[in-house]
This record gives sequence, structure tokens and C-alpha cells, in this order.
Amino acid sequence: MGSKLRSKAFVISTAILFLGALALVIWGGFSAGNSTATPVAVTSDATQYVPAGADLEVTDAADRAAAEKLVADGDVDAAIVGDSASPTGFAVIAESSAPTELLLTLAQIPPVELLDPDEGNAGLRYLVAIGFGVVFLMAASLFGGTIAQSVVEEKQTRVVELLISAIPTRALLAGKVIGNTILAMGQILILAAIAIVGLTVTGQGEILQGLGMPIAWFAVFFFFGFILLASLFAAAAAMVSRQEDIGSTTTPLTMLIMAPYFLVIFFNDNPLVLGIMSYVPFSAPVGMPMRLYLGEAQWWEPILSLVILIATCVAAIAIGAKIYENSLLRMGARVKLREALGG
Repeated sequence: MGSKLRSKAFVISTAILFLGALALVIWGGFSAGNSTATPVAVTSDATQYVPAGADLEVTDAADRAAAEKLVADGDVDAAIVGDSASPTGFAVIAESSAPTELLLTLAQIPPVELLDPDEGNAGLRYLVAIGFGVVFLMAASLFGGTIAQSVVEEKQTRVVELLISAIPTRALLAGKVIGNTILAMGQILILAAIAIVGLTVTGQGEILQGLGMPIAWFAVFFFFGFILLASLFAAAAAMVSRQEDIGSTTTPLTMLIMAPYFLVIFFNDNPLVLGIMSYVPFSAPVGMPMRLYLGEAQWWEPILSLVILIATCVAAIAIGAKIYENSLLRMGARVKLREALGG
């Protein structure tokens, strides 16, 4: 009975998540696409760098000073000016951040000069932060809770005694982790497909190009991060024998899942907090893709962060397997952590 209820809850929650993600992507795409053309100022010595047919509303500027004034006054979003010191022969001037659509339109990415670099594209940054945070929170908590309930149900019904008499305890743990990881990754891939379809339908190919690499890295980080969390959820649940007691051992793990969600939303414009998040194993699946999207991470940083995550994952699997194995057949009250680790 409990398994059927969990299956129904899983289907309903997954459907809600997919519909919500599709609505969010389409809404964001249409919001970003409200302006049909990007207003830019172009000096006479930079007209040759403006691609023909580009979706730009061009305003001629007499010189660089005039172009900067147009940007500072808010008449245009950016200015394209000739620059002999630039390797591309021109530069882009913007107030707080260069329009992504403009940079992707240009044949070469030129140097960008910001008149007021304190503020960024807050709307799009916030939308992407919510996207990564919600996906991580929903998928990890949903499947983590499913694993925990399954472990306790097997202890309550004593089905676990039959299972471990046929297969090794660690093989049972591995099966739970691998099975739920496959389901979680399937969910992530479907969400990625929804994002691609939604942005394509709304004509936001430029945004899609900017999100391509961060989404790919998010999938990789989420894979190892979920294995880490799944192992710990199974171990934590094995320490209790009643469904009512699950929260007493899994609450700390739930907090570790919720923390990245709130941090990435409230501090999405704080490079220091995002930098720390991108290296902490429990928040790296959210923090590092966000930094990659913002262009704040060097090429080697996601690799280093992934190595740290994998090392932590291996350690968590070893500890989780020991707790799981030592706690599984204890049918009484909650098992203390010291007992679970010591046997």
C-alpha cells in the first residue's frame, strides 16, 4: 500500500515539476523576447563590424564620446565603437552589462567596457538561479525521501531479512542508489529537453547558447552529487525502524539540500558566496553551473570542483555503506551514529 501511494505521489510531483519548468522557461523566454531589437549606438569607424541582418536598432554616433553619452543616458543598451587597441578592431561599451544577444550576434567577441559595472542583468540572473536551485531541491529531496522511506519500510516489514539472505548488504544499497540515480538523471534530462524546447519555441536561441555549457555541467555535477546524497539518505534511514522516525535522522540531509537553493537565490549576485558554493560538495551542483553561466569561473575550476565532489562521494559511499550494513538488522529503537559506525 505504501509503495503504491509513493508511486502515485512520485508521478504527480514529477508531472507538476515538468509543467512548472515548462511554464517557467516559456515565461522567461517571452519576457526576454519582448524587445524585438537591441538598441545600439555605432560609430562610423565600427559600422563594418555590425553583421548584416542582425536584430539591432542602430543609432549613428559621431564619435566614441557621443556613443558613451547615449549609453549613459539610457538611449541605447550598448555601443559598438572602433578601437585600435582591441585585437578585433572594435569594442562594446555598456552601462552595467553587455547584452548577451548583442555579443552572440557579433562574429567575434570584442573587449567589453562597462560604465557602471556594479549592477548586472538581475532579471535573467535571478531566473537562472531559481531554475538551477529548484531542480536541485526538487529532484534531490524527492528521490532522497523515496530512498529513505523504502529502507524503513523494508525494515518494518522485515523484508530486508529475506533480501540480505539472498544478496550482500552493500549490493542492496548499491541497487537502491543506482536505480534512483537513473530515475533522477532521467528527470534532469527531461527538464533539459523542456528548457531547449521552450527556449526554441520562444525564439531565444541566444539564451539557449549561453545556457548550453552550464546545463551540461549541471547534469554532470548532479549525477555525482545525487549519488553522495542517496548513499547518505539510505544510511540515515537505516538507523530507524519506523516511518515516524525518518525525520530525526534525515533532517540534516534535507537542510544540506535546501541550503544551496536559498543561497543561490539570495546571493546570486555575490561572487564570494557563489565561489564558496561552487567548491562545497553539497552545493557545487548549483554553485558551479551558476558561475559558469555568469562567466565568473576559469576553465579549470569546474574540473577541480568535480574532483573534490567525486572524492567526497567516494568517502560518503564508504561511510554510508558501513552505517547501512551495521544498522539494517537492528529492529529496535533508533540506532546511534557511534553504534552504526562501530558495528
